[in-house]
Parts: sequence; structure tokens; C-alpha cells
Amino acid sequence: MHFEPTRLTLARRRRGLSLTALAQLTGTTSRSISAYENGEWTPNSDSIQAIASSLDFPPEFFLAPAIDEVPVDSVSFRALSKMTARQRDAALGAGAIAALIDSWIQERFTLPRADLPSLTGYDPELAAETLRAKWGLGVRPLGNTVHLVESKGVRVYSLPHDTANLDAFSLFRSERPYIFINTQKSGERGRFDVAHELGHLILHQEHLPVHGPAAESEANKFAAAFLMPKGSVLAKGLHNASVAETLKAKTTWQVAAMALTHRLHELDLLTDWGYRANCVQLSRMGYRSSEPNGIPRETSQLLSKVLKELRREGTTTSRLAGELNISQQDLTSHLFGLTLMAA
Repeated sequence: MHFEPTRLTLARRRRGLSLTALAQLTGTTSRSISAYENGEWTPNSDSIQAIASSLDFPPEFFLAPAIDEVPVDSVSFRALSKMTARQRDAALGAGAIAALIDSWIQERFTLPRADLPSLTGYDPELAAETLRAKWGLGVRPLGNTVHLVESKGVRVYSLPHDTANLDAFSLFRSERPYIFINTQKSGERGRFDVAHELGHLILHQEHLPVHGPAAESEANKFAAAFLMPKGSVLAKGLHNASVAETLKAKTTWQVAAMALTHRLHELDLLTDWGYRANCVQLSRMGYRSSEPNGIPRETSQLLSKVLKELRREGTTTSRLAGELNISQQDLTSHLFGLTLMAA
């Protein structure tokens, strides 16, 4: 077994550390860390132990096979210009760790194949209607969105708490579609995040980079149309809907009050004045920053089934983390908090 430079770079970026910061933690120099990452020098066993301890990774992590870097242009980061390089790299690192977990699962279980059409160039509203038709969803309200996209071959993993500055992001890796979501948001926001990232995956498969104002606007419009189909909303009779009517109707599609208000305005069911007035009232009621009396967060059905089978086989969380050469905390942070010890 030999020291793998790509894993040091991944681990350092995952923890949001600069070369200098890691050098200080390990009692060495930034030049040494740089040389380790570039493959110029190989750290001795004591240095590997110091690096592992500082980065909270088992020493064995750095002795496993190389890991391909996630190209930033392939990731649907929102407001990328507002993210620091360390925040961006930590998120990319989290995605790479989740992909390691997914590869381990993929080798041992038969998982759904990806069933995502490429609708690059489509109007977002038409793309949402096309995907609903392909998946046989009609215009009915959707059930659990995580379960839905997982059944179509999308791998969904949760983001660690230290990446709370992110809502969600998505990417293709080894031709597999991934969505990473922040579980600290409301249940309604989580559903919109899943639909938003699904929009990126089908609208921007052949269009890199997949971030920027235009791409975000398209993904938002797709998410609104996918969660709240035009025919379904029009049939609800919400012309000039009041805030009270909106709050009652939002439970039909399990969306945020603000999201439904925006959709009503988009479909010309609310005037500009009515839209602004309703937004102001909802903000005063606390609906801009949260969703009072909201729905529970959606979680992964696929991962629940995998963990149930592993429990049946007697596999522990410790053993699974050990086989992946990561900590138990890193493991569970990507599994929606699900554990092998759960009933």
C-alpha cells in the first residue's frame, strides 16, 4: 500500500483547510504538504498519522486507491460567486466522499438505472410537462420527491452540517446522476431543492458550466412547474387567492407558501399588486425564512433499504465506515442521519 496524493488533497479541502493551516496543525511546512499532494515527496508513517489526526480521517484513507476530483464546472452550485473557495472545495469534497459510499453500495446491491432524458434547450415549463409524461405522473400532486427520483436512478445523499451554507447541488459522476441536499431546511424547501436539482440534471446535461443566473432561473422554473403543474393549479380555482387561501392550498402540493404565491403570479392568477401584497403579508407571518407548521423532511428510501439489509447481515456502522476508510460521523452525515442501529 502506498500513500495516495489525491486523497490528501480531497481530505484537506473537505475540512476547509489551506496548505498553511494543515501544515501548522501537523507541525510541518506548507511546502511539505504541497509536495505530498503533488506526489513529489512521500510522507513517512509518523507524518501520515499526524495528517490523519489533523484531518479526522483514518490513516488507511490515505493508502487507498486514487480519487478523481469533481470538476467545479460540472456542479450546479447556486450563487457560486458568493461562495469562498474553501466553501466550494468543502462541498466538492463532501460530494466525492458520498460518491465513495455510493460506489461501495453499487458493488453490493442492484440499484435502479438512471432514467433521465436530456431536455437541454427545452423551455422549463415544457420540460416539466415532458418529464411528468415520460414518468407517467400526469398532473397529480407528487408524493415523496426523494423516493421518486431515487426510483429513476438518481442517487440522493445528505450534506454534512458543516456545509450548511449550501441548499443543494447536483452533478453527474461516472454517468450516474447525484443530488446532495441540505437536511436543515424545511420539508417544503427540501422538496423544491430536489425538483430544482432535477431540473439541472435534465436541462443542463450537455451544457457546462451548470451554474449562473440563467441556469438557476431555468431550474427554478422547472421545479415550480414540476411540483405545481399548470393544469393542476388552474383547476384549483386560485384566481386572486388570498393569503389564507394560499396557505390552505399549499398543502395540496406540499410546497412553501412563497413558492405557491410565486407560481400563482407566474400563471397570471395573481396581479403584480396582489403578488407583492401577499408576499409582504407572508413575510410578516414568518413564511419567508421558514415554514410554520410545515411538513416533515423527506429522507431516502433506497438508503433505508440498504441499511436494513446490512443490519440483517450483521454489518455494523463501524465496520462499514472501516471498509470505506472514513469516520462513522462522515458516513452518517451523508445518510440522512440513518444508522445501522436504527430499528
